Amino acid sequence: MAIDYHRALALDIPSVEHHYTERDTMLYALGLGLGEDPMDVGALRYVYEKELKAFPTMPVALAFISLRAIPLGIDYTKMVHGGQSLTLHAPWPVAGTIVGKTRVTEIVDRGPGKGALIYLEREMREKASGTLLATAGMSAFCRADGGFGGPVSEGPKPHPTPERPADLSVDVTTLPQQALIYRLSGDLNPLHADPEVARKAGFERPILHGLATYGVVARAIVAGVLGHDGDRLRSLTGRFSAPVFPGETLRVELWCEGEERVSVRATALQRGTVVFTNGQATLRI
Repeated sequence: MAIDYHRALALDIPSVEHHYTERDTMLYALGLGLGEDPMDVGALRYVYEKELKAFPTMPVALAFISLRAIPLGIDYTKMVHGGQSLTLHAPWPVAGTIVGKTRVTEIVDRGPGKGALIYLEREMREKASGTLLATAGMSAFCRADGGFGGPVSEGPKPHPTPERPADLSVDVTTLPQQALIYRLSGDLNPLHADPEVARKAGFERPILHGLATYGVVARAIVAGVLGHDGDRLRSLTGRFSAPVFPGETLRVELWCEGEERVSVRATALQRGTVVFTNGQATLRI
């Protein structure tokens, strides 16, 4: 079944209510590798109940609906997570009940044999007050679904990576078991746990969740630029350019553009492969 452009944009996707606790907040941070150094008091605030704070990218793991549950008429076996964004409108609570509402914002037809790009946006509000806390956006590259008759383009122009050397780089070594921990925050796709499933998908072993890579990139920004003060991260956007294998070291390059913007790129050092690119973070002063 091909994509029906106008039907997809008009979909009323059911809201998702998500209750989470302080334990979930700590588990999410552990799934990003925070706490690996027991003497790192800056990271400890995200994994220890004393003065606990939610790590700023936690909203991407909450109140979401699986793309497979949305009737878009795409071949889900050939779909990959293309990019991710998050804007934080207020500090994220360490526990509470959140309501997420997702909508399809655009679908780009790259033409027959070239695939399609689907863009979705999810607003997350505190249930009790209705306060808008965060807005998450994602793009999905549907490799088998081009040529459905929708608008043809290459999609929005990505944020350019500076050509000069980075102002700062932060190396973060992922844990061998990191995907197994991260999946406990809600994404149970066996691609990230089962070697047989990974091989059938064309990977030599299970890969790290894209959103875990996204969180690791944020770790580097929070530690390297913000002195572990995650409340100062206003937004983060970027594209996934290659998978990460748990246990690899990511070198996150950071270009500071004034006091409020940082350009970002991450490379898996063992393979010399760029895994996150065209990234940009905005900061609160």
